[in-house]
Amino acid sequence: MQVAQVIVDVPLMQTDKPYSYLVPSQFEGLLEVGMRVHVPFGQGNRLIQGLVLGLFNQDSQHVAETEELKEIVEVLDVSPVLNQEQIWLADQLRKTVFSYKITILKAMLPGFLNSSYDKILYPTDLLTAEEEAQLFAGRQKMHFSDLDKDRQAQIMRLAQKGKIRLEYQALDKKKIKTEKWYRPDLAVLAQLELPKAAKKKQALKDYLLAQPQELLASDLGQEFSRPIINYFIEQGALLVEEREVNRAAAYFEKNYQSKRLELNEEQAFVVQQLVQKIGQPSKPLLLEGVTGSGKTEVYLQLIEEVLKRGKTAIMLVPEISLTPQVTERFIGRFGKQVALLHSGLSDGEKYDEWRKVERGQAQIVVGARSAIFAPLKNIGAIIIDEEHEASYKQDSNPRYHAREVALLRAQYNQAILLLGSATPSLESRARASRAVYDFLQLKKRANPLAQIPQVEVLDFRDYLGQNETSNFTPALLEAIEATLARGEQVVLMLNRRGYSSFVMCRECGTVDTCPNCDISLTLHMDSKTMNCHYCGFSKGIPRVCPNCSSTSIRYYGTGTQKAYDELSQLFPQAKILRMDVDTTRKKGSHEKLLSSFGRGEAHILLGTQMIAKGLDFPNVTLVGVLNADIALNLPDFRSSERTFQLLTQVAGRAGRAEKAGRVLIQTYNPNHYAIRFAKDQDYESFYAYEMAIRKQLSYPPYYFTVGLTLSHQEEDFVLKKAYEVMDILRANLSEQIQILGPTPKPIARTHNLYHYQILLKYRQEAGLELALNGVLEWTQARENKDLRLSIDNEPQSFI
Repeated sequence: MQVAQVIVDVPLMQTDKPYSYLVPSQFEGLLEVGMRVHVPFGQGNRLIQGLVLGLFNQDSQHVAETEELKEIVEVLDVSPVLNQEQIWLADQLRKTVFSYKITILKAMLPGFLNSSYDKILYPTDLLTAEEEAQLFAGRQKMHFSDLDKDRQAQIMRLAQKGKIRLEYQALDKKKIKTEKWYRPDLAVLAQLELPKAAKKKQALKDYLLAQPQELLASDLGQEFSRPIINYFIEQGALLVEEREVNRAAAYFEKNYQSKRLELNEEQAFVVQQLVQKIGQPSKPLLLEGVTGSGKTEVYLQLIEEVLKRGKTAIMLVPEISLTPQVTERFIGRFGKQVALLHSGLSDGEKYDEWRKVERGQAQIVVGARSAIFAPLKNIGAIIIDEEHEASYKQDSNPRYHAREVALLRAQYNQAILLLGSATPSLESRARASRAVYDFLQLKKRANPLAQIPQVEVLDFRDYLGQNETSNFTPALLEAIEATLARGEQVVLMLNRRGYSSFVMCRECGTVDTCPNCDISLTLHMDSKTMNCHYCGFSKGIPRVCPNCSSTSIRYYGTGTQKAYDELSQLFPQAKILRMDVDTTRKKGSHEKLLSSFGRGEAHILLGTQMIAKGLDFPNVTLVGVLNADIALNLPDFRSSERTFQLLTQVAGRAGRAEKAGRVLIQTYNPNHYAIRFAKDQDYESFYAYEMAIRKQLSYPPYYFTVGLTLSHQEEDFVLKKAYEVMDILRANLSEQIQILGPTPKPIARTHNLYHYQILLKYRQEAGLELALNGVLEWTQARENKDLRLSIDNEPQSFI
């Protein structure tokens, strides 16, 4: 008999060890690696889902003779949902992403396939009349779960030959969208006799005979009533069929135009260099291009060449807000060859697009971080735009970085890996300087009439006591007024949402804080609530101090909501759009806001960092940064790098066409090196300066880092466990590695959990993988079951 090695999904008892199960005789030769199954597990033999990772004969050395094997209860897939590359990828990631393999494998699947669902079977024209009669007995469809194992095995054989069409359907009916279609049976219709008085029924009969093609049920329902239609269904004259609908199809119905653009000399050279590497083993390539240098057109023309060679491509973007404009250009150029995968889609839409890729109907995947796992085959190019963005790192298990996954997939497929940015991460730029990556540059804007904008720094301290409003200096207000008078548009960035940063009692100094987290609540005036941006706690605005009962409650700090109110008072004639997490929660709101601004229906776009990257509006000539200092003082070694990148990126939104651009940056720290270099748009000088600091402080890219965070409801318990982890690490690591901690995290409590962290810094450490896996195994002990542990290899933030 055949034996399957199955890795099981047991949340409270994680393990990488696969378990052996007998393959039912009906499925021998049909079951494949990468399929999901239901297997009995544990003493109670409860059914749990697992993934088949290997298949062997029972007398194989992989199966112990003494094992009494249980049998697989149910096969969930007709074909594998994970291919060989993805299983190989999980093995590779397991060495650097310290999560159990089942967690990594599940991250590669759309959420739908981790839920309960059934399979709907439809006959095709390839079935013989005998096969169709035997299996379907005149029915239009069948449910896979209704069949016994023998019939299921028979169906699988036919499905693998393409003789049966299969569709997944969620048992909660929410994930799959279907449409009802009617197909007239002309033979039955012709013989159907109707009473002379049944004029409406006769009208439907005549209608169906005159238009014998399939009809959408909703269209027919507009012409005839439900009882009359039901009569024809009952008589067998109308056959009913439900078909899966691709909800993302609406994206492809719009008439996007994206003409192939003429490349300048720099762009043409870069494309030439890239095209030569298609299908060849090559190093990753870093493309450093100033804002507006035409990187997207380079990406598009590279993908054109990749498709000509019969290969596929993945294009990653960091933000949902970038996706509408990128989507328009890619669909305009490649049409239905494109599949979209990003968090702005509903679960159902993501599933639709995943199925399109899995069926081979799409050759290009455009999306955010998780799109790197798309089941494309024969990949020719992987492109990561704005590669410096922290959002490419997953902030929950499994904590993978899309760049590292892309590197593995590029190696597997011998594909080009192209990393693009105007402000590359220090890690990528350092690898380019050491020739680990090939290095390409675009130093000029693609439009010869578009110049790098003039950047001015405004020192808030020069205006203390002068400006009546808290967010705007007189110089910025004058610039906004002049820009609006010319009929041009303004983009303003303030990287903090809400109305006020915190509420404080002026009598005793008490700050209104979240009961679940060690963080002040943010005032949101539109909803008249105090909100925690960590756990979601919300309450009304306090009228008296909870500590001293004083009514001297005052609002401090600012956010996009307050800035919007001030702008509305200062420029009542201007149409202002606000774009932050609070205004873009609704599906499609990003696209709606940006489209409105692009059509010139608004004069000012005010938002958080989501407006800083990738947006291209020719009529924007003024960009204002309301407070450049927000990220500078965070307790994180990357705060200066993030500030420089953000300022450079948002400055690049100005003057992208023929009109000259101007950028005004307001700050209390005009002499800080991140702001000075951003003013000059001088990435190379910033890189050299910051690298010297990183070297002195032993931080990346000179050192590797690993962050371990332990969380529990009781602070004494989590601190005790943190020291136990320290003991495991010290026992298994060399003296060359630096072990810092345990210390409370900068925000020491969130979601009613206390957080302690340990930081490892090293150049080389042979025993690291073994030691960290030992810590992972330690968490599975019964006494640690309520303890949360995350191991973050190369954390993007220590906050």
